[in-house]
Amino acid sequence: MAGDASEGMILLDVSSGRGIFDEELLRRFGHTVKVCHGPDHGVLCPLLAGRGCEDFENAHGVLFELDLDRPQHRAILRRYRDLARPEIPIRVIVTADQAARYADQLRDIEVMTHDPSVADLDGFASETEAADRT
Repeated sequence: MAGDASEGMILLDVSSGRGIFDEELLRRFGHTVKVCHGPDHGVLCPLLAGRGCEDFENAHGVLFELDLDRPQHRAILRRYRDLARPEIPIRVIVTADQAARYADQLRDIEVMTHDPSVADLDGFASETEAADRT
């Protein structure tokens, strides 16, 4: 059944005002999708404040497209990598400049410097399903 929790929830971290890339496609692949626009300026992300984040804790995959030029967004990404089980796929979508500038912080995360294609999202969804089985 599409959206069944056993099929894996995907967390989309995208900046407010950015169109949600193929959110519906991920749903058609059978995943529940939650969207987070990141914390407002001047507000600390609950994950960084030690309060946890239910959406992240329930995620079987994370697509991250927040602005890495913001220190808090880089900290959120590091926290995701530190807390996620190793089999949980995390994809970061950044500009080529950001990929080079933050290469040391992205070394253990798959990076895309383009909008994800249907093939990219299909591969990501497959990895999310594999994480569900482990």
